[in-house]
Amino acid sequence: MGGVLNLPSGAKFFRCALQVNPFSYLKNHRGEDHRLSEEEYNSFLIGKCLESGIMVIAITDHNDVGGINAIRDKAKPLGITVFPGFEVASSEGVHLLCVFDPNTETNVLERYLGDFGIHTPGPSTKNSSEPFSEILRKVQEEWEGICVAAHITNNGGLLRMLTGEARINAWCDSNLYAVQIPGPISDLEYADRQIIQNKNKDYERRSRVAVVNALDIVRPEDLESVYASIYIKMSQPSVEGLRQAFLDPDSRIRLLSEEEPPEHTELVALTWEGGFLDGAAIHLNGNLNTLIGGRGTGKSTIIESIRYVLDLEPFGEEAKKASSGILKQVIRSGTKISLLVRSYHPSLKDYLIERTYPNPPVIRDAEGNVLNLTPQDICRNVEIYGQHEIGELTKSPTKLLRLLDRFLDKDIHLAERKRKIYKELAFNRRKLNDIQKELDEISENLSRLPAIEETFKRFKDAELEERLKNQNLLVKEEQVLKTAKSRLSQVRDGLENIRMVVEIDRAFVSEAALKGFPAKETLRRIDFILALLETNIRKIIKEYERHLRAAETDIEKVSETWDQRRQEVQHEYEKLLRELQKEAIDGEEFVRLSRQIEELKPLKDRQEKLNKEKEALSIRRRNLLIDWEDLKTAEFRNLEKAAKKVNKKLGKQVRVKVFFCGDREPLFDMLREKIGGHLSETIVTLRERDDFSLLEFIATCRKGATELQNKFNITLDQARRISEAGEEVFRELEEHDLPHTTIMELNIGSLDREVWKDMKDLSTGQKATTILLLLLLESDAPLIIDQPEDDLDNFFIAEGIVPKMREEKRKRQFIFSTHNANIPVLGDAELIVGLRAVGEAEEGHGEIPVEWMGSIDDENVRLNVEEILEGGKEAFEIRRAKYGF
Repeated sequence: MGGVLNLPSGAKFFRCALQVNPFSYLKNHRGEDHRLSEEEYNSFLIGKCLESGIMVIAITDHNDVGGINAIRDKAKPLGITVFPGFEVASSEGVHLLCVFDPNTETNVLERYLGDFGIHTPGPSTKNSSEPFSEILRKVQEEWEGICVAAHITNNGGLLRMLTGEARINAWCDSNLYAVQIPGPISDLEYADRQIIQNKNKDYERRSRVAVVNALDIVRPEDLESVYASIYIKMSQPSVEGLRQAFLDPDSRIRLLSEEEPPEHTELVALTWEGGFLDGAAIHLNGNLNTLIGGRGTGKSTIIESIRYVLDLEPFGEEAKKASSGILKQVIRSGTKISLLVRSYHPSLKDYLIERTYPNPPVIRDAEGNVLNLTPQDICRNVEIYGQHEIGELTKSPTKLLRLLDRFLDKDIHLAERKRKIYKELAFNRRKLNDIQKELDEISENLSRLPAIEETFKRFKDAELEERLKNQNLLVKEEQVLKTAKSRLSQVRDGLENIRMVVEIDRAFVSEAALKGFPAKETLRRIDFILALLETNIRKIIKEYERHLRAAETDIEKVSETWDQRRQEVQHEYEKLLRELQKEAIDGEEFVRLSRQIEELKPLKDRQEKLNKEKEALSIRRRNLLIDWEDLKTAEFRNLEKAAKKVNKKLGKQVRVKVFFCGDREPLFDMLREKIGGHLSETIVTLRERDDFSLLEFIATCRKGATELQNKFNITLDQARRISEAGEEVFRELEEHDLPHTTIMELNIGSLDREVWKDMKDLSTGQKATTILLLLLLESDAPLIIDQPEDDLDNFFIAEGIVPKMREEKRKRQFIFSTHNANIPVLGDAELIVGLRAVGEAEEGHGEIPVEWMGSIDDENVRLNVEEILEGGKEAFEIRRAKYGF
């Protein structure tokens, strides 16, 4: 992977000081002495650059290029780029910084000065013979340099030296790309600020001028000032890089006084061994990456490779088929994909994820050690969408709701409480169901008791009870023994339950789990406390077991002793039965009835106990259901807040509404499963009902068919079958967590004249626009999309998608494959990667030439963009002419 990191990764921020003066400036223009030699000054200057992280400087002395070579010779070996140039005053007295290609020789610069009427070599304050507009034109169109209007709000600056029409014309000159101010824009006078921010109608330009800080550096320590330098984004320091930055300052220029973009998870590098892209590699940029190339060059293969190595599943069946096809036919079995991931939270760390198709992913740390992690552990919330996959999202209200997840105020306690209550509700339901089954059995058995007692009474009336007294008592004694053994069985069940929970999971306080915690030693005591508790409970269990076995043994001894009495009584009983037979009396039936009565009598106590337990569980269930509904409501309130956040950010473009428990399909599925039969009318009625409450529906079911029919307007037959489903079904229904749903609307009008349309009524392209605008918002995780422009028209891309993409790309990484020039060009992609296919059919493979990796400020990359996305310069010019641009 090391070699991949040497590949171009596109544009990045370079800290640049654009108004550095040579050694002689202080004496020539300020009349002061450095008390240093020129050699020492240059050494201190370069040292201060390195110390401050300044890797690009422009030498711009007034009308002089004499000190450039000495500084350039010292800076170049240390990796600092020097733009040679000069500061010149126009014939009107307006100062400009003029900088040129780093390889430009000073004798060429002297010739340029001569063209401006500065013929005498050496420092001077003489004005140029050329006006402001001509200096801009010559430097930038003829000499391929770049200009910055210097200190525009101070003496010699454009906004001070010119007035009226002359100042307006100079400010609106199409060749004016950049101006220098002494500090933040907010510190400027109101009138100057209005002009610079393009809010003064008289000075309005088609595009805002770039604003830079470039303090006049006369001493090395001046570089320490926050206003001495700026960040400029370029592939490599070049005049074209500066030009592109000045043309697109929002994307490519950042003042040091401005807030630094937040760090975010990055996919750093990607390689293939085998398959269509065998040997290919990409060094990705942390911001906007675009993949361009003709059909069949491997753009989708790259997207699916990232998805596969991160072990993420596509949305929808069509997307799964497409992804599977690329894996089998293009990536192919045995191909190894390697992805370097950089995570900043909780601290900066690199991970290498390797996956060979069709095996699971392997994750290594920076030292190559295999880690027991999943890709989701280190790269959470990455979103990947293949071609047309975004369209799959629009078909599901619950999937659409997932788009709001990133806007939620995370409440892990809420989710945990929901899981806990749901689990307790399910346990409560099972207990109630079991109790009800036992109560039903007891009721059925007790219903036989009156008949048995009546028959038994007739035997008693025949004075049989006294004659069979001993056998009757034996039956009662036998029941006592059975009850004793039953009680011991319940005690043993309790012991087994304790055994199941005695092992305490202490992984959360292990040495590894607490590594790096300041209070590690204090918290480690918890492990000791829990371990001691477990040990003591195990000791108690052993004692419990010992006493229980002793009791079981003793009961068994009692049973054996009693059995001797039973045998004696049984012998007398059999003798008596023979005598009763002579009298035509069934003594055996009397004993059987006596035994049945003795067995049924304890059931009354059991019934009473179960009814009390049922009442307690029912009360607990009512309280749990209230808590359950409160938690669902709290969760919904959180969703409402998330929707409001989206509406605030996209208020003029997208509008989101959420609905409480709006997805009733899980309820309908359960009704079909548990009740069955013809329910279509009921389901249609419930689906179309606006004010549906699940709890109200179940409460009405319990009241009976007529109430259900009247309240919910369903047929009597279907109402009867539903209401007769029983408590087991009703309890399960009331535990349902029906998903909340969302409706999204797109403004198909203008920002001034809004026309809102529901997602279901939008065209395919408009639906995709709505989803894309949400996907681009509020996340620090990478977003990867294969051809996001699919189904969109250029207006929506240029006016809706691209501005949001530009706004968010500083805060997260985007990787898009595209055929649309608006995304890499108007979006100002930091990295554009060109692909090409080589060979035919099965012998063909994809290539990613190094010279096709970079930003639009790289000539090879720019030419490739023109060729692939515009059809070449000639085709573009023909279209431009036909449009009349």
